[in-house]
Amino acid sequence: MRGVLSLALCLGLAACGGGGQEPDGGVEKPRTSASSVIAPGKPGEPAKTLSPKEAESAKKEDDRPNTADFRYVAMMKAHHAQAIELSGLVPGRASSAGVKALAERIADTQGPEIDAMKGWQAQYDPKGTRTPEHAHGTMPGMATKAQLTAVKKARGKDFDQLFLRLMTKHHEGAIAMAGEVLGSGNNMRVEEMANDVVAQQSSEIHRMEALAKG
Repeated sequence: MRGVLSLALCLGLAACGGGGQEPDGGVEKPRTSASSVIAPGKPGEPAKTLSPKEAESAKKEDDRPNTADFRYVAMMKAHHAQAIELSGLVPGRASSAGVKALAERIADTQGPEIDAMKGWQAQYDPKGTRTPEHAHGTMPGMATKAQLTAVKKARGKDFDQLFLRLMTKHHEGAIAMAGEVLGSGNNMRVEEMANDVVAQQSSEIHRMEALAKG
């Protein structure tokens, strides 16, 4: 996800363009240490000579968020919010203890994840200028208004089956979104959050498939 800064190690004084301190019109050229590192500059910029400490710092990946990162966080917040909304319907409607336990787990995990995403936005986009607008219909797996109306009306086993179908599709959509940002995003924290979504929601899909079979 992130570019790697190519560093060329200067292995000898000769490779650095000097063989020690040589007089030049009575002025000695500065001596370059054998442990110096030459860091290629950006296009149009000269290379830089770095100390070992500076080189180590330069090796750290540049993980500044890009458009894909901001888009993912904004959309996943709304995606998680609907999952919590669906899970909130379960206690008064479901007949399956397994469905009730699953819904509780979803609410308990995705609530803190929303808080983490809000914290990320506060750090990287405190004014909200880089957070894109989004529509529910553009996010994969989101339940439609008609589907929400239907699941709210259902009770017992009918509710259990409809809830499991909607939430399975919802999780599959979240995994698809996570896969997209893992391929096009740049921020390490977003990468970690996306990997968590893939691992956690893949596991829950397997659980829902088992519950749906009875």
